[in-house]
Parts: sequence; C-alpha cells; structure tokens
Amino acid sequence: MPAETPQDRLFRAVRLGAPAEVPALLRELDPAARRACLPRLRELRRELREEWGRRTDYREAALLVAGTGCNTGAAAAAQWISAGAREALADFAFRPLIEVFTAQEPEWQAAVAQRLADRRDTLWGWSEYPFVEYLLRITGSPVPTSDAFVTRWVENRTWGHAQRRPGPGVEALPKGRTLLDRLRADSYLPVLAPRLFDLPDIGGALGQSWQGTAVEDTWFGALARLAADGVLDRADLIDRCLSRLLRGGSPGDLRGFLAILEALDLTPDEQAAHAQTYVRLLPDAHSTVAAHAQQVLTALDTDGRLDPEYLAETSRAVLFRSEKKLVRSQLSWLDRVARREPGRAADAVLAAADALGHEDTTIQERALNLIARHLGRAGDGVLSELRAAAEGLDPVHHTRAAVLLGAAPTAAADEPADLLPPAPEPQPLPPPPATPAEVAEEVAAMLATHSGVAAFERALDGLVRHAHRDRQALAAALEPVLPKERWLTWDSGNGWGDCGPADIAYVALAVLGRHSGTDLQAAHQGRRLPFRGHQTIFGKVLGARLIEAAWQITGENAPPFLLATPTLSTGALDPAELVRRLQVYEQAGATPGEVDFSQALLRLTPDATPGTVAAADALTSPHGQQLAQWLHAGGPTVPSVVRARAQGDPSSRPPQPDDRRILLYLPAIGAPVPLAEPLAVLLRTAGPRGSESLATWGWSGAVDHWPAVLPHLREVVAARCLRRFVAGADQDERGAAGLLPLLAEAGGPAGEAVHLAVGYGLGARFAEDRAAAVDALLVLAARGDLDGDLLGRRLAELVALGAVKPNRLSDALRTASRTGAYGTVWSVLAAALPGLLTGPPVRGTGDLLSIAGDCARRSGARGALPEVSALAARPGSARLVKEARQLRDALSPET
Repeated sequence: MPAETPQDRLFRAVRLGAPAEVPALLRELDPAARRACLPRLRELRRELREEWGRRTDYREAALLVAGTGCNTGAAAAAQWISAGAREALADFAFRPLIEVFTAQEPEWQAAVAQRLADRRDTLWGWSEYPFVEYLLRITGSPVPTSDAFVTRWVENRTWGHAQRRPGPGVEALPKGRTLLDRLRADSYLPVLAPRLFDLPDIGGALGQSWQGTAVEDTWFGALARLAADGVLDRADLIDRCLSRLLRGGSPGDLRGFLAILEALDLTPDEQAAHAQTYVRLLPDAHSTVAAHAQQVLTALDTDGRLDPEYLAETSRAVLFRSEKKLVRSQLSWLDRVARREPGRAADAVLAAADALGHEDTTIQERALNLIARHLGRAGDGVLSELRAAAEGLDPVHHTRAAVLLGAAPTAAADEPADLLPPAPEPQPLPPPPATPAEVAEEVAAMLATHSGVAAFERALDGLVRHAHRDRQALAAALEPVLPKERWLTWDSGNGWGDCGPADIAYVALAVLGRHSGTDLQAAHQGRRLPFRGHQTIFGKVLGARLIEAAWQITGENAPPFLLATPTLSTGALDPAELVRRLQVYEQAGATPGEVDFSQALLRLTPDATPGTVAAADALTSPHGQQLAQWLHAGGPTVPSVVRARAQGDPSSRPPQPDDRRILLYLPAIGAPVPLAEPLAVLLRTAGPRGSESLATWGWSGAVDHWPAVLPHLREVVAARCLRRFVAGADQDERGAAGLLPLLAEAGGPAGEAVHLAVGYGLGARFAEDRAAAVDALLVLAARGDLDGDLLGRRLAELVALGAVKPNRLSDALRTASRTGAYGTVWSVLAAALPGLLTGPPVRGTGDLLSIAGDCARRSGARGALPEVSALAARPGSARLVKEARQLRDALSPET
C-alpha cells in the first residue's frame, strides 16, 4: 500500500470537514504542489454541492481554506473565496482562513483583499464582511467605495457583527457598545459617510428605529451627533440629504434620509438658505417628504423669511397633487397669508384658483370658500383669471361659481358614458425555431430574461423538436449559451424557490448529456426532484413538463415535437392542431409523454368543429381515442366555487384572521379522461387552506405562466390563488395582484372567484397592485365579462369585514374613472353603496360617494338609491351627507 502523501492528507482533511488542520498541511506543499491540488479540490466542490447538512458546512469550510492556499494567483484566489465563502465562511473557518491568507506574500494579500471588496453585490455572502474588512486593514489597502462594500459596511456597523466574530478580526475592526461608539472609532467613516447618499435603497437601513432603541443606536441619530461634534461636516450632510431627497426613490428609502435631515434639526437660517431646494421638493417628492418641505416653508413664511414670490410657486406645485392632506394644508397657508396681510389677498386668491381643477370636489369646495372669503380684498382685477380657472370645476359647483364670479363655467362637451380600452386579443404563436442556432438564441434569452409564455413554449418545443432531428447539432449550438456547472441553474431541490422558466436549462443540459441516466430516471420516476423547492402546484406542473421532456429527448424514441405547445399567447391550443400533431405521432410510431398530453388536453379551446371531432374519432392510438373522448365531452365539467364557512362559532372562540375574509371552496372538477400528475391535482377539491399550500408564490418567478396552464379555467386559477390576493389586501403583501390582468385576459367564465380576486386587488396595500386590479377591471368590462353587481356587493362585504380599506378602494376606483370608464365604475359603486350605507359607519365612505357622484353625472346614470336618498335627507353639513345629496341630485331625472 503506497504511503499517504501530503496531498492525500489535505484531501482527507477536506472530506472529514477539518478546516483547522488545513493550514499546517498546506505548509508541507510548495506552490507548484499546491496548484496541482486544484483539479481534485474542484471535483470535491462539485460533490459537496449535491449534499446538505451540518457536516457539509465543515467540509465546505475546509475546502474554502484549502482552495485559498492552493490558488497562488490573486485573481483565482479571490474567485475561489467569493464562490465558497457564501456558504462556508462560518466562525470555525475564520481563523484557519486568516492563517492561510497571512502566510502569502503581501502583494498577493493586498490584491486578493481589493478584489474581494470590489465585487458586485450579488457575489457577497451574508457573513463575509468582517473577513474582508480585516484583510483590507491588515494589508493597508485604501478604503473601497463601491456600492456593495458600503452596503455591507452599513449592515456590519448597524448590528455590530464584528463584536461577535471570534478570532483576529476583533482586534482590527472598530469596537463600541452603540452604533455611535463604533462610528466614532471608525477610520472608514470620513470616506464612506458621504457615499451613503449615493447608494440606492440604503435609506431603509439608515432610518431604522425600534421601540426602546436609543438615538445613539440609529444611523440618523449617530450621524447628527457626529455632525454636532465636528466629526462630520454638518453643512455637507445637509446638502447631501436634500440632494438625495430631490432624486427621489421608494418611500422606505426616502424616510431614512428624511430622518437624518430631521435629526440634524436645521436652524431657521439654514432652512432659509435652502428655501429653493425645499420648493423643488413639493411637486414630485413622496408625500412625507413634501409635507416636511411644506412645513418648513410655511414656518419661514410666518417668520417673514420667505420671499413672497415663492407663495405662487409652492401653490402651483402642491395644489395639483392627489394627496388631500397636502392640498388642504396649502389652502390653509394661503388663507392665513390673506388674513395676515390683506395686501397679498389677490396673490392668495389667484394661487388658490389652481385647486379649482382638482379631482376631488371637496377640495374644489374649499378653494371656492377661500376665494369667497377674500375676493372682496382681492379686487375685480382677479376675476378674469378666476373665471378661466373655474372651467375645471365639477358641474356640481357651477351654480355657486356663477354667483361668486359673475359668470357660469362653460358646460363640458358630451363625453362617452363609458370609455373602455380595446379588448385584448390573443396573438398566434410564431412558428417553431427553424434551426438549432435559433433554439439556442431562445434558450439564452429565457435564461437571461425569464420571458413570457410564448417565448418559453417555443424554446421548450424547439429543444424537443431539434433534439429529435439532430441532437448533436443542437448540442453544439447550445454549448456556448449554457452554464458550465449545473448547480448554477438548479440545485437538487435544496433551494427555496419555485420552478420557473429559467429551469428550461435542465432540458438544455440534458441535450448536452450533462445529467446521468440514473439522475434522469430518478427524476422521471419522481424519486428525486431536481428543481428548487417545488412550492406551488403550478411550479410542479412546469417541473413535471421539464423532467418529462429531458427524459424523452435522451431516450431511444424521442418525440418529434411537443403536443402541449399552445397556438395562442394565452396558452390556448386549437383542437384541430392537436389532432394534426397526434396524426404525425401515429405515423411516426411515437408515444406521447403523459404530462405533455394532459397539459395539451387542458389547453384545448372548447369549440371544436364537427370536422375536428370526426378527425379525432379516426385516430387509432390510445391517446387519440382519449382526445376524441375529451372533445365529445366538451372538456372538463367545472362546478361553481362555493363560499367557505368560518370554522366554529366566532362568538365562542378568539378572533381569527379568516373571520375578516371571504374565502372560497373549490369542488372537484370532472375530467372526461384520466390526467397525469400533477395536472390531475389541479382539478381536485381545494378548500380555503388547501389552496394556500398549493399556490404560495412568494418565491416564484413564473406567476405569469400560471393562467396558461388552465387557459379556459380562470375561475380555478383564481380560486387556488385567492389567499395571495387576500394577503395583498390585509397582510400588505406585494405583487400578488400582478396576476389579475392575465386572469382577465384568459378564457372561461369569470365568476365568484375572479370577481372576488379583483375585489381584493382593488383594496391592495401597494399602488402598483391596485393598478393591476384596475387593469383587470377594465379588461373584464371591455370583454363583457364584468358583473358589476357581483363585484360591488362583494366589495361592500369586504369593507364591512375590514379586509379592504375604503381609502385604498377609492384610490383604485378613482383611477379607473379617470380612464373614462364612468359607467363601469358606477355599475360597481351602485351595487356597493347600499351595503356600505346600511351598516355601521365606515370611515372613507365619503370618498366613494364623491366618486359615485362624479361617475353618475358623467355616465348619465338615473334611478334613485334608497340608501343614498335616506342619508341625503339627514340634517347637517357633514361631508358624508353633502356627498349623498350631490349623488342623489345627479341621479334624479331633473338633473
């Protein structure tokens, strides 16, 4: 038996997961011998990618240390550390890695440290920063200023990770009990603090504060204190803060920089010096930032520090904003100016005229009240401009404007009662890729962009089609566009995501022979799922299709093409085309994949002609006979979804979230022929909670592909995904409503599930989700699929339950009405208002009444609503009563 070499002992230490032993073993090898170990270390890394567990962590740590010492080139060593440290740089790897690192030449150390610090954000692991900063400090490297490094610096200083890192890093990194202490001791601060204002999406971290957090443990408090102590330049911080707020960004990002500005507590002189910047914040800044700027300018004006010319400029900037609180504050400012300085009454009145064109009629009324109050002091010279501005008034204010200004606004020209967008038409899929090179282009695009349904289906069919024709030529075309190691695309089911379009690489890699026959067979038999997570039923369907395609194209009887490739962009498949494809299969003696065939059946349009049915009857294969049976039956039998009942008596148990929701129960769907798993699961019974486990898409990048799985059963898709739409409304989850426009464009009846999904979307927390729900509402209306009465009644219930907030709903419906869809919005509100007005008072109903009144007037709606009439008959001048009166008058035949 040959004696064990130093290399053998090194590999054994890696396999045993003993990182502490590696430095001594490396010292036994000269540089050439260490470089010679790299091929085997790379093999070990590939093997470890397929494993999971605590001992694997130690093996990866040992591998990280060994590879760092064996890569004698700085670039290669940095790449090795970057690829391995994301998983392996745990506490037990830190000391041996430093020991190996410091044993190298100083030039090598500095080059590796700089390369690690300069990496882009996606190449950083969560635990690496203390190690990298330690390397920079011991090598005397300049302070890096890349976005990724500064972001990690902020995270480290915020949480004080350096205090918990055992080993030599503690001695090199700044220490301190609080963030203020750590920053005060940090030599990096003068270089990196100015960069904070350049980074995107860093403001959220800078503005973090929890109950009980001392101000010295917040970034805004620490920076303000350091500026007060002269450690940082106060004037520079102020300039950078204001400039950053001017650039804009997400609300969470801007709140951090606003917190810094407020913590700096500018003096009146400092505020006056930046008055022009504050004015520039008013028109477009986030409402919180604009409100701060407005407060500063108002205070400056009150103290006589603001140039009078800014009054008109600030009003023009604010009075066209949609946030009513800002507009009301601006009108109050104008009112105070006119009262305090009668000589400026004309300026105040003319500035207020900008609000006469505001979308909200109550704002218009406030502006008219201000004008009426100060018109006498303003003089007749302002009347011509006021009359011109009054042309923007809602008709409900025309009579008062005529009395006040001496002339009635011109009546608006007739406009359509209900202006809807053109109904979207499904587009035919382009022909299949004609050459292997075209297939490679499609696959590369899919990996880079995760393109839509049509691109994915063409790419997948192209892989199967050209693998059948000439697999070798296809492999040659694919080789340059595919990753070299399969784990870069899929990782043996150890991840947390859902199977998505980019996992088409699994099939492409099968063409290249990158998967073993054992792995392919295990995946095909369901014994080992190769994709990430498989968390959703739709992800499982996509994964099953990819697994089957990879299995087929590597077999002896590869199919000539796929059966389930749709003919339309929605995922729909023409029955005549599927009959033709099966005819080709029968002539070639090919056997369809069961998942492919089942998906094809579920995509068939339910309008097969008698000739198509007769052609299907003539097919002789078992699958051809099943197709004929499917067409004769007209597809699956879909029962209506039913409303789920709350479990137990709500009065006899603690409140539960579902008590405030409307949820649905999806009965089983009858299919004319048996379907393959997991497509058969889609047609099984799903209760309110069962559907949640089948459609959780927090990690899915393929949501836009889901309606194409069941392109004529959108009720089923909506019912299975309902909990995510619910979460968008009452749990502030982002992105769920993006599926709604696709459901509106899909086929099949739009019933309870689709309308309830749209209802939750209209009440979603985030504006982009509400916008998606509005798009779905308009598409349903344009296609004649909207049941306004059903949607309105459900919205009233959701508001009463507290699942949908009225202010969010009013924002969405106002957005819809602005497109000209007055009749559509009225049809929804006409059904919602009776329920909203008969129960306990709901804050925000006044806005809905205002929108209803506007839509009723513009659409020519007629017919009294008893609940509105009863509210309008109440005494008093509360806004709710006034809006009810305006709606009642709009609906009366006399208007």
